[in-house]
Order: sequence, then structure tokens, then C-alpha cells
Amino acid sequence: MPATGDYLIIGAVAAVVTFAVTPLVSRLARARGWLYYPNERTVHTAPMPAIGGLAMFIGFIAAFTVARLLDRFDPLFARNSEPRGIIAAAVVIVAVGLWDDVKGSAPPAKVTAIVIAGLALVQFGVTMYYFRIPFVETPLLSDDWVPLITVLWLLGMTQAINLIDGLDGLAAGIVAIAAGAFFLYSVKLSDLALLTPPNFGPLVAIMAVGMCVGFLPHNFNPARIIMGDSGALLLGLMMAVSTSVVGGRADPNAQAYLGQTYFFLAPLIIPLMILGVPILDLVFAVVRRASRRQALDVADKGHLHHRLMNLGHGHRRSVLILWAWTAVLSGFVLYPVLTERNPSYLPFGMAAIGIVLFTVLHPSVRRRRRNGEAV
Repeated sequence: MPATGDYLIIGAVAAVVTFAVTPLVSRLARARGWLYYPNERTVHTAPMPAIGGLAMFIGFIAAFTVARLLDRFDPLFARNSEPRGIIAAAVVIVAVGLWDDVKGSAPPAKVTAIVIAGLALVQFGVTMYYFRIPFVETPLLSDDWVPLITVLWLLGMTQAINLIDGLDGLAAGIVAIAAGAFFLYSVKLSDLALLTPPNFGPLVAIMAVGMCVGFLPHNFNPARIIMGDSGALLLGLMMAVSTSVVGGRADPNAQAYLGQTYFFLAPLIIPLMILGVPILDLVFAVVRRASRRQALDVADKGHLHHRLMNLGHGHRRSVLILWAWTAVLSGFVLYPVLTERNPSYLPFGMAAIGIVLFTVLHPSVRRRRRNGEAV
């Protein structure tokens, strides 16, 4: 497998290219009228260029191309069909996302496109080998189950990122933190020779980090462009690919690591915890709409970021709070894997308590309570 420095070069390429082309994409969107107009659900007061995902896709293609041209990545690409599957799925995802951003599309059309992208991954072998459940013997996935698990995993990841993309910089920041954490985890497993080679997980994760880092300067509040469905779905695809080929391919016969830690015995738990904020938001959205007997595609203002703003937090502070939760969850699950010593979770508990107290006792929240405003 390539060295960590090699991966960082690819992440830097994704960041630089995404940063450079985003203003060009913004100008294109304004010239063509591809704008997202304010409505009762948005926090923007002016039309915004809605195709930031196109800039991220260009950054992704540039980074992928550079990796293919570098000799040190030859072990990943040589006689391997997976790159074609990743590219094909990305093209499908971005195409339907751009169509939705520009023209609008019905939810069934987007779901169908995501299923097609998942089947492309299956066709080219970008799948899990094992589905690991804590304290249960690891099953080898049969050919009958691989397509279903792959499509469901992709649907879950894409919808989680898409739903959390409601404030400037929120989705990009969360994915940057989560993908960075998962990159460290996958590199650690690779160094321990516990990943089935060749494995594209670390490469896809670091490209996701670079794309988000390059996009954030243009997208953080006050944003000059939003990623739209094209960007959110692309990031969801990249997280689905990296987590499935790492968590679903770690050596099931390896001896328990770090005192049989729960997280190592179930690598698929790692991404679920790292992406805890968007996944929790997705679960709440499903429960909320089901309890109201609404369709799952019905938009509302009950998401986590909306609730923080209703408490009295501003746009930026709400985003930073959810970034902080992602960082704490990432550190919590990775600590026993990366430190190689007995876990001590006290700092993470203290950090979590600190975030909670900051969230509920901030002066702006207390001021709103004193004024009798709804929270």
C-alpha cells in the first residue's frame, strides 16, 4: 500500500483543484441561472449558486487522475476493476444530483439513480467481503446478499449527508472531519496488514477530505455557493465506498486488537459512530415523518441544525457545535485503535459534557428563554 505521505499528496490535489474551480463553477451557475432560491426552509436570503458539487467532482477526477499517474499507486490500480466502478458510480450520482439542482427531480428518480450507482459498484467489485456484527461470528457475504447490502449502505450514507446539508459549511465540515478520522483508521489497519489488498478505502477517504477542505472557504457562512444534491450525494458515495471496503474487508481471522476492543471486533461500527451526527439526524427524520404519517421526502425544519438555531444559536455557532460533536465521536472510537494503549475515555466524556453545557447554557439561549421565546 502507498505511504501516508503519498495519500496526503492526493488529498492536497483534491483540495487545491476544488478550491480553484469553485469560483468558476459559481460564475457558470449565475450566468445560466442555476440558483437555489430562498424558501421557508432555507436560512439564505438571496439566491445562491446551487451546483457546488460540480467543483467537488472536478477535484475528485483530478485527484483520481494524479493517483493513477503516480507509480506508487500502481498496486491499487493494476489489474483492478474497482477504479472503473468508483468512477461510474460517481458519474451517475453527480449527474442526477446536478439535474436535481438545476431542474428539480422527484425523490424516486434520485433513489433509482443511487440504486444504479450501487449496482455499478457491485458490477466492478467495490463491495464488502464480510458483514461484521459485534460479538457475533463474522459472516462471509454470499453473492446473493452483496448487491442488497451495497445498495442499502450507499442509500443510507447518501441520505444522511444530504439531510444534514442544511447550513453553510455543515456537511462539508462534518465529512472532512469524519473522512479524515476514517483515513487514519484505515491507514492503521493497513500498517498492521489487516486489510485485504488492494484497498481503495484510504485513497477515497483522503480525496473526500481534500474536496471538503477546498470547498469550505467558499461555503462557510456567509456562503458564496452551496454544494447542492450533486455535492452531498457525491460525498455520501465516497463515505460509503471508503467505509465499506475498509470495514467490510478487515481480516476476520486477526487476533483481537487492543484487548479485544469492541470497535475493532466490529469495524463497521467505526463509520457509524464517526458519522453519528448525520446518521442520528437521518434516524430522527425517519421517525419524525413516520409518526406524522408523512412521506420520507417531505421537507421540514426539525433537523438538528434547525433545532440548534431555534434554541438561539446563530448560523456559524450551530455549525461549529455539530462539527465539535463529530470530532468528539471520531476521537472516542479511534482512541483505542490509534494509541495502542489501554483506553481512557475521561477526556472525551468531559468534552461531551462541555459541548452540552455550551449548547444549553450559552447566553443567547438563556436570553431567548428570558424573553419567553419558543425553544
